[in-house]
Amino acid sequence: MLTIDDINAALALGPMGERSDFDLTPESRAHVLAGRQPRLAAVLCGLLERDHGLCVLLTKRAEHLNQHAGQISFPGGKIDEGDLSAKGAALREAEEEVGLRPDNVDLLGTLDEYLTGTAYRVTPFVGRVDPAWVPRPDEREVAEVFEAPLDFLMNPANRVRHHYDTPKGRRHYYAIPWEDYYIWGATAGMLKGLSDRLALLK
Repeated sequence: MLTIDDINAALALGPMGERSDFDLTPESRAHVLAGRQPRLAAVLCGLLERDHGLCVLLTKRAEHLNQHAGQISFPGGKIDEGDLSAKGAALREAEEEVGLRPDNVDLLGTLDEYLTGTAYRVTPFVGRVDPAWVPRPDEREVAEVFEAPLDFLMNPANRVRHHYDTPKGRRHYYAIPWEDYYIWGATAGMLKGLSDRLALLK
């Protein structure tokens, strides 16, 4: 069973190189991002210590949103002009989306930057969340807040490769189906980044 000590050790490995939605289809990167300057964003991979092990805080985005409607994601979003840092943006977005106050989070470190197919360069922060915290989702953005077991998400046997076709070719991506949830794309890619780090500790 994974512990916070394992997470700290994985984060202490330092930068390991950018991850992206193009890791499985690198040839699509140039035409998808052609002429687009990536915008900066930050997310929070929150960990909660439960009796049955660590769990990851995840959200299901509202169905009416223009981007990524209904998808599973970490709390987070783009870095606004008023944000003093990427860390500040991740904490602000977490509070706005699910009511997670900064004093309920102990930030442990960051994973490698992640470039999305929608041209966002994301800094994923990892933090320990107060297990007594109660979610208060903003229904305008978040349809559901839930927890998934970290051990399941980190097990490569539970990760699959899927694809979809576009006019410019087939795009491959990682997915982690868990119960009734389909975790895929950038969220699955960032979780894989943490899983790869943990694998180096064995």
